Amino acid sequence: MTQTYAVAPPAPGSLGTDVPAPELLRYLDAMLRWRDQRRSELEALDRAAMELPDPQERISVTPDVTLSMTLWQAVADRLELLLATWDDGRVGEHERRRITTLVWGTLEQPGSRAGAQALAVSLPEACRLSDSLATSLRSRLRLDGSDPRTTERLTALRAQVARIADQVALIPTSRRGSAQEVHDRLVQRVEDLTERARRGGDVGGFLGPLEADAATAERDLIVAASARAHAKADHAQATREVAEMKARGDAVRALARRARELVTPAPTLGVPDVTALGPVPSEPAELTSYLSKLERVDKALGIAQTAYAQALARREELAQRAGAVRAALAGDADATAAMGGLAEQAAALIESRPTDLTRLEALVQAQETFARTMGVHL
Repeated sequence: MTQTYAVAPPAPGSLGTDVPAPELLRYLDAMLRWRDQRRSELEALDRAAMELPDPQERISVTPDVTLSMTLWQAVADRLELLLATWDDGRVGEHERRRITTLVWGTLEQPGSRAGAQALAVSLPEACRLSDSLATSLRSRLRLDGSDPRTTERLTALRAQVARIADQVALIPTSRRGSAQEVHDRLVQRVEDLTERARRGGDVGGFLGPLEADAATAERDLIVAASARAHAKADHAQATREVAEMKARGDAVRALARRARELVTPAPTLGVPDVTALGPVPSEPAELTSYLSKLERVDKALGIAQTAYAQALARREELAQRAGAVRAALAGDADATAAMGGLAEQAAALIESRPTDLTRLEALVQAQETFARTMGVHL
């Protein structure tokens, strides 16, 4: 008797659309059944993988088992949000639109870049990937009862190859070559097996490897699509950051010029120019390197800004302290006259360009010491 495995139900509507409540209920019920059945299947697959006698075989299937488990958890977590929004059917248009947004929106969690939750895929895409991985693992692990009827398997393969074609079409034309070749070979293999089965030939030994290759191809394309989605988002973010950092760099350079004009010794830190990094690249590997450089520029700008701002703040602080001494002695003509030379020198330094901070600090400290000897509390 043919065993039936979990197959994700078709998802209703599209992102943010209003879908009738009965249709949403049917989908949620089907997804709950899929969740529970797939969980049982994954437990069996995990046990089978652990029992493989060949260590190399265990190592080869472990990444797909791990990815399958993580995918299941991501889907289960999203399903919990769907059920919470459904609230036993107490849903209006706003809640129904929120449900389709949760269904068709990305499963990625903010700030996450690891595991299935880092894949920029929707709930239906995650379920399809889970189905493909489960089929591939059953074939590779040679589980008993994992061989449904040939016609059903060929039909599923044709549907999978069609999905692969859709994923290939999303790749930029200039980089589509190798993925297109993989798709074309899968199409040819499916057609050859279909024709052989039609003539009554035995294709059982060829289906397993073909299913594994198709599942691997679909998985790789979904992961690649996720990487492109992340790269696109990172590219947009980097472009915004470059524009902001350029404006910030200009401001820090103006701050540095002002510090060099007003104080000495002034900091000698260079102010990096983010435009020296060149345009934001689109290739994921180059973009990763570019973002790392961008982070270093951001840190360098922060250090430079702090250093030059502190130099100017030091000048302002010393000027205020000198003013406070003058104000404290303002009612004592003798004390003011006695300190006149120090006060005049400090005032002249404050007005000079650039102000010698070392000399000014010494003069201010001398004034403060004199004021304290006169019994004035500053």
